[in-house]
Amino acid sequence: MSRRLIVGLSAVTLVATALPAQAERATLTFPSSAFPLGERVAPTKEQRNVAAGVDLFTVRHGTSTQGWTVAVLMPNGHDDGRLATAQAKAEEVEAAGFTPRLEMVVQPAAADAPAVERYVVRVGMWAFKEKAQAEKTVKELKEFDLRAKVDYLGDDGLETTGPWNLRVLTVDPKTFRGSFKTSVGASIAKGETTSSMAKGVKAIAGVNGGFFNIHTVKEIKGDPMGISVVGGRLLSEAVPGRTGLVMSGRKIKITELKSTVTATSSDGTRIEVQGVNRAPAADELVLYTEEFGTKTAADGGMEAVLDAQGRVVSARQAGGAVPRGFSVLHGTGVMADWLLEHAAETATVKLDTKVVDLRTRRAVPLTPETYVMGGGVGLIRNGRINITAMADGQASLNMMLRRHPRTMAGITKNGGLILATVDGRIPGVTVGASMVEAAQLMRWLGAKQAINLDGGGSSAMVVSDKVVNQPSDGFERPVGDALLITP
Repeated sequence: MSRRLIVGLSAVTLVATALPAQAERATLTFPSSAFPLGERVAPTKEQRNVAAGVDLFTVRHGTSTQGWTVAVLMPNGHDDGRLATAQAKAEEVEAAGFTPRLEMVVQPAAADAPAVERYVVRVGMWAFKEKAQAEKTVKELKEFDLRAKVDYLGDDGLETTGPWNLRVLTVDPKTFRGSFKTSVGASIAKGETTSSMAKGVKAIAGVNGGFFNIHTVKEIKGDPMGISVVGGRLLSEAVPGRTGLVMSGRKIKITELKSTVTATSSDGTRIEVQGVNRAPAADELVLYTEEFGTKTAADGGMEAVLDAQGRVVSARQAGGAVPRGFSVLHGTGVMADWLLEHAAETATVKLDTKVVDLRTRRAVPLTPETYVMGGGVGLIRNGRINITAMADGQASLNMMLRRHPRTMAGITKNGGLILATVDGRIPGVTVGASMVEAAQLMRWLGAKQAINLDGGGSSAMVVSDKVVNQPSDGFERPVGDALLITP
């Protein structure tokens, strides 16, 4: 990474340096090469064997040398904006009697998205022990109706010396005899901690899963934001083309996925089901399974309750429980009319569920051993950094450039699994990673395919039912799903 100055405007450019290719290993071993971030020396690490073929590494690198600044917020509440917007904000700051710095930052290019220039306005620079001075400046700016926040320089995604604090789980395919599974906990609707889900299946270890919907109604905030298959049952539909993990026994792969659910009435009418176990939008048909765990929305729609053979045992107004052993088709608007016409009592509705691997164009067999998890962003493909930020809905400055706690999963050439968390948002202790840095870390660890999972306060690694990393909230957060290593 480098900083370069131009007259009248300081510009900061992130440079992602390519790492040298590693020699292939016969078995999964920890890298002996220099840490890919900060000072290029070997990190400090501790190793603990967790189970046959499963090892836990604690990795520390770097030192804290950075302090604080004040970021002035733009009209939309973000701390970055277009040049004209940032210039206008800098003029407001100067008119209030402060000295602003207008800085250009570059959102790194992804495999499917170009680099983007953005601008920030900052005031002051203080040493780590002088945070109180930055907080005082925020209060003074507020007196002039200027919204601002204290910002730790290690979080901004630019130059840093660290430190970094990682936990890494490696699973060697030559000696591991267990399996990989996912869990949504007791229900789809309610979030659950990774440690609780791990305990529920007697897992050896595990990490939090993909993103979940924090913007839906509070009753169903455990809903995964992408595909979820548990034991061969589709519990959340895919966002077509987004990257995910497919597991069967000890086999695991990373690929892009899509899912379909087709409803065929006994009168021969076929229709697509748009969603699974989530809040319905207007004119949608959504399937709820017994794993949903709460009542469906009482939104004026119609519902058909189906038994295991697809027989409609009840046609009802929307807003009821999903009985164990049954499923519910929920329709709003024109889809409610479809249910009234084609799924009345005594009818049958056959549900055909398919998950397709978009790399091979083949269907994923939905057997009791099949588990699928949607991730956040593809990081590495065939040994090369390949960040699919746009396709995976994360092409923003905040997600690409700024450092956050991260959880990542990777697969080695010989089929080994690497799970890693890098803690962040703990100034002076650990800075987290940008999306580019997350990819660099996974490539350094030996991953030939890798994916970013949910991060931030959700990042958690559990070994023997105990959290071994440092969640940034100060406690373990309930999440949508978890990726688990089981005996």
